[in-house]
Amino acid sequence: MRRSPKDTLESARLIGRRGLMLGGLQAAMVVTLALRMRSLQLEQADEFRLLADGNSVKIRLLPPARGLIHDRGGVLLAGNEQNYRVTITREDAGDAEAVLDRLRRLIAISDEAAEDIRQELRRRSPTSPITVADRLSWEEFARIAVNAPALPGVTPEVGLSRHYPLGADLAHVLGYVGAVSDYDLSKLENPDPLLRIPKFQLGKTGVEAKMEDVLRGKAGTRRVEVNSTGREMRELSRQEGIAGTDLQLTIDHRLQNYALARLGAESAAAVVIEVQTGEIVAISSAPSFDPNLFVRGISIRDYRSLQENDHRPLADKTVQGLYPPGSTFKVVTALAALEAGVIKPEETVYCPGHLDIGGRKFHCWKRGGHGRVNLMQSLEQSCDVYYYDVAQRVGIDKIADMARRLGIGVRHDLPLSAVAEGVAPDKAWKTSRYGQDWRIGDTLNASIGQGYVLASPLQLAVMTARIAAGRAIAPRLVRSVNGVEMAAPEAPSLGINPAHLDFVRRGMDQVVNSARGTAKSSRVVAAEMRMAGKTGTSQVRNITAAERARGVISNDDLPWERRDHALFVAYAPVEAPRYAISLVVEHGGGGSAAAAPIARDILLFALYGGLPPLAAYPESQRGRISSQHKAMDLIVPAPAADPSTGKTRA
Repeated sequence: MRRSPKDTLESARLIGRRGLMLGGLQAAMVVTLALRMRSLQLEQADEFRLLADGNSVKIRLLPPARGLIHDRGGVLLAGNEQNYRVTITREDAGDAEAVLDRLRRLIAISDEAAEDIRQELRRRSPTSPITVADRLSWEEFARIAVNAPALPGVTPEVGLSRHYPLGADLAHVLGYVGAVSDYDLSKLENPDPLLRIPKFQLGKTGVEAKMEDVLRGKAGTRRVEVNSTGREMRELSRQEGIAGTDLQLTIDHRLQNYALARLGAESAAAVVIEVQTGEIVAISSAPSFDPNLFVRGISIRDYRSLQENDHRPLADKTVQGLYPPGSTFKVVTALAALEAGVIKPEETVYCPGHLDIGGRKFHCWKRGGHGRVNLMQSLEQSCDVYYYDVAQRVGIDKIADMARRLGIGVRHDLPLSAVAEGVAPDKAWKTSRYGQDWRIGDTLNASIGQGYVLASPLQLAVMTARIAAGRAIAPRLVRSVNGVEMAAPEAPSLGINPAHLDFVRRGMDQVVNSARGTAKSSRVVAAEMRMAGKTGTSQVRNITAAERARGVISNDDLPWERRDHALFVAYAPVEAPRYAISLVVEHGGGGSAAAAPIARDILLFALYGGLPPLAAYPESQRGRISSQHKAMDLIVPAPAADPSTGKTRA
């Protein structure tokens, strides 16, 4: 049907209106979009830039595994164990307080611990992660991981924590690690970024502290993408750190265990050195403590009990303790006199029980005196008057020089905390220290290891090893680093006449093996293990003339802290020395009664490579020794070795 012109015109008008409406709508949409884009790009640009930045890449440091420490036989002394922990970063958490509250609903966090966390969050940089809890159980760790979307800024981590499998046996040697403190950081000019990782463990004492740079390792990194709420979206890359270097010490962990057990409840120290190499095979300070307590965060109660213990378990008496060496020092005076040519070995001195000098009496330990004694008899019976006499002739400067030559008054270089130098006093030392002149009485006191003379158990062990070897043996504690054995430094000659050394050795042999020797009750009856030694008793209080007149009070009748120290030094076997030992029992009384039996037992364990056969002991002591060994809490020893070959007997 043909349309009229009027209908065609009306249809055109309708199409035009619709086109205009559609075009207007399109134009409005374009304008609206343009305005929105303008708003987003200009007015809200900063807000969206922050949101975009929030979904960014973060670099996290990965702490390396700390180097392991083994004993001379490869037994693990310090290792690492898996540790589940959780951290929070304030910048990523947003409302850190709210996140912390949510965390407390998932794991147990005390009010005190929560307050510590809040303080750390306020004190530390917003970008620094703060450890909320560590040593979590797997269940606690999994609970946090599952709820991670509701915990912005919270990161569950699997790390490593230090562990000491032998506990107290090597606490003073290894020391312990602990969280890095502000004080630790203040001592470093450019601290390793690793040290700012929350709860990162740093060596605090002992080998752990002295070998920190070797044991620590190098940090690794992981690149992660996090969203605007701080939640990790994915790990982009990971580069593992370089583990710390492993160390092998010279210590024999079985001998160390036996030595500490044998010291028992005493406040004491023992050091055993290989005579030919200087390697320290045992260095025990008693009582000890469990270093794992410090790694985990020791309680105030436990720490207070250690601090208030009068036997000082936290102190390493082997290298930090300084004691008057008492009569063990007489070997020094004897060698000084022989080398100076002021005495001959067969020359005798009369001992009536005292020596009068300038109106003052210097007493011998034996009130009635020893009569006439020569050099070997003076050592055998430990006559004080003999040394008072020869000391006046040789003089303090030569005695001090001999002491330093034998290792006393010298700080030995070992990776242990607070290794003491000791005191080998001479005239210049007293002038410098006290501004006073040296007196003859000072020389007499020093000649028998009293007065100003001070030595550590380590120094006395070195002294004994040097006398046994005739060489300047240097003590060693690290055997290898990263599997590469550390070469022992060459030990030069002491420069002492071999005949003079032989006289002193024979005197030390008499101390233990003659009928009148002060340590005869601690002899070794196994001929191939014959021991030579020297007893010592160092006085810790002044004995007045009035007390001497009415009778010196027995140590047993005095309070523990006023009793004499007991000392003993020895080496064995006499014919071919392998080990030297020094032992100090604080306030133990006499060296022959308190120190010599313990030292003999430890030395025999070293020689036999395990519990010695009862046949090595005097017959009258075998029942007591057998009961003693059964009562001791020991690591199961290996079979005893044949002393002639060093091989174990099947």
